[in-house]
Amino acid sequence: MSEAAENTRLLHLEPLGDATGYASQMHTLIERSPLFENFNLAEIRLMSHFMQVFRAEPGIEIIREGDAGDFMMLLIDGRIEVFKQDRWNAPRLIAMLDPGKTVGEMSMIDGGPRFATCVAAERAIVAVLRREALARIILEQPILGAKILMELVMMLSQRLRQTSARLVAYMDREEERDN
Repeated sequence: MSEAAENTRLLHLEPLGDATGYASQMHTLIERSPLFENFNLAEIRLMSHFMQVFRAEPGIEIIREGDAGDFMMLLIDGRIEVFKQDRWNAPRLIAMLDPGKTVGEMSMIDGGPRFATCVAAERAIVAVLRREALARIILEQPILGAKILMELVMMLSQRLRQTSARLVAYMDREEERDN
């Protein structure tokens, strides 16, 4: 997706500028962030130069399920509700995110459609990292870029393992019920 199209998607959010002014606040969240828990303040400050910050008022849709996307977000402040459509196309609340959590990593990496819809449950401040900015980090700051990619891979791998374990448990319950 082009940057212009992504900017259109973010129009309903209030732009607050680049993330450098939020680097210290982002650093305080790292212990709650599976993606950034191994980053030091210098790395967060460096990465913040490649990110933009936005504010979303309560009830504002931040990401829409099925839309194309090429960015991820770090929740700096507030709370975000995550909804997934069920088989009847009704939204089902699947998660409530607190500061330090990230959303949108899969679409940023593979350019595929958004997996779920994210709505600000209260006023939220998010830092956005676009795929293009990640590519710039990899070129301009290769050590930081490699670290971001490794952390993304590890986090997504952990999520896949957890999901697979839940699927197996569900399949076991279904098999027991059928017998």
